[in-house]
Amino acid sequence: MSRLDMSAGAAKPSTLSSPDLLKLKHYLINTLSRELEGNNVPFEERKEFSQQRLNEIYQSANLKLPEDIRKHIFKEVGNELFGFGPIQKLLNDSTVTEVMVNGSDSVYVERDGKLVKTPVKFEDNDHVRRIIERIIAPLGRRVDADSPTVDARLPDGSRVNAVVLPVAIDGPSITIRKFGEDKLTVAELISFGSITDKMAEFLRACVAARLNMVISGGTGSGKTTLLNVMSGFIPSNERIVTIEDAAELQLQQDHIVRLETKPANAEGRGGVSVRDLVKNSLRMRPDRIIVGEVRGGEALDMLQAMNTGHDGSLTTVHSNSPRDAISRLETLVLMAGMDLPLKVVRQQVASAVDVIVQQTRLKDGSRKVVAISEVAGMEGDTIVLSDIFKFKQTGIGENNKILGQTEPTGLRPMFAHRLEAAGFKLGADVFGANVVEMLATNRASKRRRR
Repeated sequence: MSRLDMSAGAAKPSTLSSPDLLKLKHYLINTLSRELEGNNVPFEERKEFSQQRLNEIYQSANLKLPEDIRKHIFKEVGNELFGFGPIQKLLNDSTVTEVMVNGSDSVYVERDGKLVKTPVKFEDNDHVRRIIERIIAPLGRRVDADSPTVDARLPDGSRVNAVVLPVAIDGPSITIRKFGEDKLTVAELISFGSITDKMAEFLRACVAARLNMVISGGTGSGKTTLLNVMSGFIPSNERIVTIEDAAELQLQQDHIVRLETKPANAEGRGGVSVRDLVKNSLRMRPDRIIVGEVRGGEALDMLQAMNTGHDGSLTTVHSNSPRDAISRLETLVLMAGMDLPLKVVRQQVASAVDVIVQQTRLKDGSRKVVAISEVAGMEGDTIVLSDIFKFKQTGIGENNKILGQTEPTGLRPMFAHRLEAAGFKLGADVFGANVVEMLATNRASKRRRR
């Protein structure tokens, strides 16, 4: 410790400067790292070993820092050795749903659907890079100048994206979508105002009746959460195959096969894409295929699966409205490289997809299903959509809270007979909540005509 000028004779412990504290932290981290490796400490004993050695090293240095500073340094050392450095406390915060590192001195979080800048900082860009390596090393992933982007998954299931130079020109970037400890239930979504009880009843019927459904929404709108909830409506006696880039789904059924993509190695070989997995899943005798998100040519394989007996499939797509979702699917199918005429593509989409569920993050940060639309076939070259439920904004309340509710439009879907065949006889209280109002309007209109 004398080489760091931190002996008792070098400075008064209570007046150690920030650079001195940083040196102390680095010294503790480097010393413990060497001892952990040199002593071949078993993984499950490393934290206990480090805590004991931290106290011994600190006492031998004859430092008497204020207790709050000592605890702070010890915690930071632990986060560096066993966590993800400065952002570990953000990951431990249950109110934080997303962590965004935009370089060493700019860290944001999402709370209650809103972005907030934090005082958290890294030492420098190399420090951010070390944390990225810490995240991806156990997963067998790599990130460097030749492969500057990486997707990964933390042990708790949280989704991580990292970008480094030369792509991230202002410094390494980390985005972590936190994985909730507890799976949200449909009752909780109703209590949050994300959906209504009538919508939940309708979605349950659609899943049970094996309709093919696409959840549409923007980034961070809650598509995966809704997909989790809807997958819970699948009967437990069915075989489910899930396909994801980074496994996030928390299905509760027993008979599940979870598939996850694999990036290519340094030589560009050995990669397994979502499209490869969709094709392979058809040979696995699935009752249901769930694709976490379609974002490329796998959309064609997914649609073909839906059209060839694999009813009841679920997936998500990035788009801002049901009509945009149709256009997005058309574009993704064309990316498959099959050179199909646009009308043929639209026929594929119209015959494969039954329902589009639009999930949106509103301006006040709340997440809500704002539309449930039926794909009602084609008229000429155009795919016809019919809104079964539609969000109506009624105003803006306190704290800019958006007021309104997603209500039935009064239209009964063309596939209603499939719902009845599955044992769901949904009445006017689901589809025709506006019937009384409509009848009253018709009576008033007749009186005026008289």
